[in-house]
Amino acid sequence: MAPIALSLSVALGTVNFSGVARRSGNFFPCSSRKIRTNLCQFSSSQGKGIRCAISSSSKNNGGVAEISESESAKRFYAWPDYKKPRVCILGGGFGGLYTALRLESLFWPDNKKPQVLLVDQSERFVFKPMLYELLSGEVDAWEIAPRFSDLLANTSVQFVQDKVKLLDPCDHIDVKNPKSASCGGTVYLESGLQIEYDWLVLALGAETKLDLVPGATEYALPFSTLGDAQRVDSQLKTLERTNFSKKSLIRVAVVGCGYSGVELAATISERLQDRGLVQAINLENTICPTAPPGNREAALKVLSSRNVELLLGYIVRSIQRVDDAETSEKPNGRPSQGAQSDLASSRYRLELQPTERGSQGRTLEADLVLWTVGSKSLLSTLESSKTYREQLPLNSRGQAETDETLRVKGHPRIFALGDSSSLRDSNGRLLPATAQVAFQQADFAGWNLWAAINNRPLLPFRFQNLGEMMTLGRNDASVTPSFIEGLTLEGPAGHAARKIAYLIRLPTDEHRLKVGISWLTKSAVDSIASIQTTLTGVFTGQ
Repeated sequence: MAPIALSLSVALGTVNFSGVARRSGNFFPCSSRKIRTNLCQFSSSQGKGIRCAISSSSKNNGGVAEISESESAKRFYAWPDYKKPRVCILGGGFGGLYTALRLESLFWPDNKKPQVLLVDQSERFVFKPMLYELLSGEVDAWEIAPRFSDLLANTSVQFVQDKVKLLDPCDHIDVKNPKSASCGGTVYLESGLQIEYDWLVLALGAETKLDLVPGATEYALPFSTLGDAQRVDSQLKTLERTNFSKKSLIRVAVVGCGYSGVELAATISERLQDRGLVQAINLENTICPTAPPGNREAALKVLSSRNVELLLGYIVRSIQRVDDAETSEKPNGRPSQGAQSDLASSRYRLELQPTERGSQGRTLEADLVLWTVGSKSLLSTLESSKTYREQLPLNSRGQAETDETLRVKGHPRIFALGDSSSLRDSNGRLLPATAQVAFQQADFAGWNLWAAINNRPLLPFRFQNLGEMMTLGRNDASVTPSFIEGLTLEGPAGHAARKIAYLIRLPTDEHRLKVGISWLTKSAVDSIASIQTTLTGVFTGQ
């Protein structure tokens, strides 16, 4: 078998990690450890040679390591120091990345500072609440989707770009006799790399559930990742270009009128203006049923002022592609970015069924179908394993059952947060899968890891709802803070408040500074352009 190459992005530096569970002597039994002192070196059961090259261009030894090895060889990730606790964080979203940064920020006693490895299948962190601004052109991709290697360049957090295949925890084996243990378990990656850990953080996130309705998987586009946003933007550009000289409207169907669906409908309707019609479909008889009244009313006001048709009280029964003799697109393939001519000529038919008896169903056609309903935890998509399924407690949504300290039940060395956790509030309701919840859980997960490593009491997580925000266009948003009852900021004021809040939430000080300067520059340019337009109108008498 020809050699294969792996590219691993590794960032090194000083580390302050908050909480890596109990002390290093309390490891649990698992497979034998294979340790090397070189960061890029891996052990091989067949003794195959490994070539390792580290770029010296970045600071603090950060760079990209290239490793080539026989495909059949078993490879183990070699931690730099076998004496220090090993923390493996799966998933680089709000939960995973911010847990790593929280660990970095804490003060650690001598010889207690853990090694942290972050694993994600993407090379970029994505600030998902601002994906809508990519469609409106308000932000650039680098601002809301920086590379992990850049974010972690000045830390000692190591990063591996790979996809998780299987978990094999063993911290449940002998909880009452921890002295007989050597590690907490093993993570198996798609590339064949195996990572033995002492502490594990599950923050894999979720993906849109498209298999709810026939045809959705083939013809509807989700909107939850950077790739999704780029595909939607690409298709909108194609539709705008092909319909430029036509009188027909560009029709966009948005399935779901929760926050994501409403923000999409508002953003796309503003972008298309009189050239398009957005039809938003929702099961409920209202939009954003869980939103504060102020946000809901602001959204209704904005949507009613644009070319948006709300189809409330309907469910989508099926999605079919309308046959077109001029297109050669395959019937069972989702449109790709390369098939631009096919995208422009494809239309889709949605069959709607009313939720109220006695009402008639509807059929509508659309040039683009966006799906925002339903999600499934990526934890449930890992490769089946009898041992894994029996050991890790998952609920019906594929989330790990956790206690109030965010530890997985029955697994004292595994923490779960965000979409990977099924933590409930004081009323017994599952916490919402929002960035705000994941961000707060990351802070607690980091602290509890610190407490566990240092034999300190762990803190119970308590979610503090700070309010809710939604974008409604380039210079429009709605913000309802929880600490001022009855207050809702709308329009430009809400837009400014939302951007400032998200700027503060960006991952690192360095990235916040770069993005802040970029946004101020863009704002100044827009203001000058607006003044010039106003003066031109005054002088020309228009």
